[in-house]
Amino acid sequence: MDRNVRSVEDVLRLMDGLFAPEADRWTSGAGAWWDGFYEDRSRPVPFFVAKPDENLVSYVDRGLVAPGRALDLGCGPGRNSLYLASLGFTVDAVDLSPGAVAWAEERAREAGADIRFRCGDAFTEGEAAPAGPYDLVHDSGCFHHLPPHRRVSYLALVDRVLAPGGHLALNCFASGAMGSELSDAELYGTAELHGGLAYTPESLRRIFAGLEEVELRRMRDEPADSPWFGEEFLWSALFRRPDRP
Repeated sequence: MDRNVRSVEDVLRLMDGLFAPEADRWTSGAGAWWDGFYEDRSRPVPFFVAKPDENLVSYVDRGLVAPGRALDLGCGPGRNSLYLASLGFTVDAVDLSPGAVAWAEERAREAGADIRFRCGDAFTEGEAAPAGPYDLVHDSGCFHHLPPHRRVSYLALVDRVLAPGGHLALNCFASGAMGSELSDAELYGTAELHGGLAYTPESLRRIFAGLEEVELRRMRDEPADSPWFGEEFLWSALFRRPDRP
């Protein structure tokens, strides 16, 4: 008989276990799954390309985001980390997958970019936990792989590391275009995340109600010969932390 729940983190870990092992894309144990995903670098996966997100480029071009300290959350092969570093950002980047981080480090060496990559779970205490404060937290595809209860961990991370006046830039699956549309409660009944969760603008605004909305739109679809990455099945959201509580 186990009676070992005594903290919020204990509850969150208990709820992690309600999902089938193959559904795990978010805990430290998911690194092996992502390594398999990244193993064949020649696969025609849209975000394998070494291009920054079109919305991130747009934020910089319009002066909505300026160089400072940046955290690339779920950095994958590092395409956005490289772009931010090229603009003069001081970049920390974290991902669960050793394979993804190795690929990102190779790209950084080739580009001569100084980026601090970390492999591990950014939401728990440990070597991979970001220290902050950051002027920009960038997430292109991490948030929609979290089960509902881990939004608590995500919001706690943002609250802990995002500087006053700093920005959260987020790309996630758009309802009606990509991702599961089951309710939060229904997901626990299926014990799966079905590849990722879809969000509506209203749900994103509700979840990130503690931040100011700067922009929320669909990501623009970018052709293969574009210098930028863009897929219409994603929302692109930019939120700002108020200067004062």
